Amino acid sequence: MSDVVAAAVDALNEKLGGNGFDGVAKFEIDDEGAIIIDEGGARASDDPADVTLSASADTFQDILTGNLDATSAFMTGRLKLDGDLGIATRLGSILS
Repeated sequence: MSDVVAAAVDALNEKLGGNGFDGVAKFEIDDEGAIIIDEGGARASDDPADVTLSASADTFQDILTGNLDATSAFMTGRLKLDGDLGIATRLGSILS
């Protein structure tokens, strides 16, 4: 697991506050790896998901630190989405 993925897993679990997520979402970080968020929290994994969000490491870092809104990233093409938009929308509230 890359350092970028490990740091993102830690940041996402902190944002989840020990809670899980109702659904299965995957973050694919270009050239670094993938993260799954589900009822168990966040973990490094490339398992199948209901929605997959893909972006560069810099974009994910900006989203996780609050420097970039996930919706804005999607609207400007910095964040790609494949799958269930409803789950992605719910996930956006966790990321902000």
